[in-house]
Amino acid sequence: MSQNSMPQNKKSKYHHVNPNSWSFKLFLIYDIFMVFIIVFNLFCLCMNFFLMSNLGSWFFNSIHLPDVLSFYREHLHPWVITTEAWFIIFLIVELLVRWAIAIINKHHQRWFFFPFIHWYEILAIVPHLRFLRLFRAGVIAYRLYEMGYQIVPSAWQKKALFYYRVVMEELSDRVVLTVLDGVRHELNTSTTHKDLISNVVQHHRELFTQVLAEILQENLSKELRAERELIAKNVGQIVSQAIEDTPELTQLLRLVPIVGSRIEQQIQSIGQRLGENITQGLISPLAYPNTSTAQKPNLYLDISQRISRIEIENNAQLDELVRSAVFESLEAIRKQVKVKQWQQIMQEQDQATE
Repeated sequence: MSQNSMPQNKKSKYHHVNPNSWSFKLFLIYDIFMVFIIVFNLFCLCMNFFLMSNLGSWFFNSIHLPDVLSFYREHLHPWVITTEAWFIIFLIVELLVRWAIAIINKHHQRWFFFPFIHWYEILAIVPHLRFLRLFRAGVIAYRLYEMGYQIVPSAWQKKALFYYRVVMEELSDRVVLTVLDGVRHELNTSTTHKDLISNVVQHHRELFTQVLAEILQENLSKELRAERELIAKNVGQIVSQAIEDTPELTQLLRLVPIVGSRIEQQIQSIGQRLGENITQGLISPLAYPNTSTAQKPNLYLDISQRISRIEIENNAQLDELVRSAVFESLEAIRKQVKVKQWQQIMQEQDQATE
């Protein structure tokens, strides 16, 4: 057993204890002794349970050693029972002595706090709750670990932590998958999901309006600013071509001698410029929404507000869209939950050792 140096940035609550004092050494020896006898006691009880069971009889008969089992049951089993009785008495006396020491040294604010703080030790005295003695051994081992003594090798700690995470991941995966299956079944067999979707939409209408307005303003206005001149030029050409393709106007202007063709060209030019200016004026509020005033409100916000007022109860396409999005989200979560993180860790460890 080695003593580790405590981290510099994190002090243990036992940092005030002098490790060279006789009281500390006695305290350390006593804790190690308690861990040993508790583990040994539980080991003896487990073996006794196995040897006195039908499974033990079958095992020793299978290996052709029934005499060994008979010797244990006749001579050693009574000794184990007697030892357990003496060990229970020892635990009671030891608990009372420690309670008295805690009262004398005022370890707790009130003298009766001790049994509540050490409830697992009191329950461990009961024969049917012997497994709590192992919990006490774990508490002692953790206290020694806090004091800087490595009771369990680091490799064992990593293995125990890994398998603990495996168990917790498997349990949590089963719970999450069961919940997701329940949600999917509820959506497939019940009509209440429509009310749920409607309530969600109603609750988030304002947020939906703001997000939609920001998306339109950020993307559409940027494209309009980039293509503004081209759009205006195209509209101007369309107006000019429309004037040119109007036969009534052409025939009327040709009745004017000498200057008729000149007037026709000017009208086409004026129409083209007019179309360009009108287009620029129409695009300006959409291309530069941040310059909108009270007389010129933000058109994106107005569009988003109108879209957010759409009712989904009578809109089958929107209801199907939301339903599809919910089911695909559940399926994506299900696939992610099915991914075994511990298997990936094992694969990485295997690749590192190769």
